[in-house]
Amino acid sequence: MRLVVDLNKCQGYAQCAFLAPDVFAMHGEESLVYDPHPEEQQRERVARAVAACPVQAITADGLRGARESAPRPALGVPGGR
Repeated sequence: MRLVVDLNKCQGYAQCAFLAPDVFAMHGEESLVYDPHPEEQQRERVARAVAACPVQAITADGLRGARESAPRPALGVPGGR
């Protein structure tokens, strides 16, 4: 599993740090630090953290059930809503 956080998009809400504290942590009030290759036993917590990000700044490769790096269908496009 590989994580990427768009630190320009991250607004420091810290939902990820709350849900997966062994993977994500706030350094100060606005700076996020994270482990880009978390342990397998963190999979469920990471999935919850990815899903909880209010600005969708976290992408995860190799994490089923979470918002992976695959693009979502746009509105008005076949397959979209």
